[in-house]
Amino acid sequence: MIKLTDKKCQVCASGDAKPLTKIQAEDYLNLISSDWYIHGGKIIRIFEFKGFYKTMAFVNAVAWIANKEGHHPDMIVSFNKCTVSFTTHAASGLTENDFICAAKVDSLIN
Repeated sequence: MIKLTDKKCQVCASGDAKPLTKIQAEDYLNLISSDWYIHGGKIIRIFEFKGFYKTMAFVNAVAWIANKEGHHPDMIVSFNKCTVSFTTHAASGLTENDFICAAKVDSLIN
């Protein structure tokens, strides 16, 4: 089985993208860190750091991944914390792209 970190996000066009079913999303959730959870059609993880500089370095690394993959998260950034959430707007829900990006974000920490 190919790892999510080895995959590349696929371009989604509004109306063409189909969201994962709840069961499919839960199966993908099992392939990434257990710190991620599903809420409101998004996968979410809170990352904590020792200080602002480390938080900002992480934010910049996430931005680099997102730009490379063409799939961008919502992020809430504070002094020592960053909440990252992924969803696929074109699908109005979760797609494999969300989990690919989450796995790549996980690889920054793990």
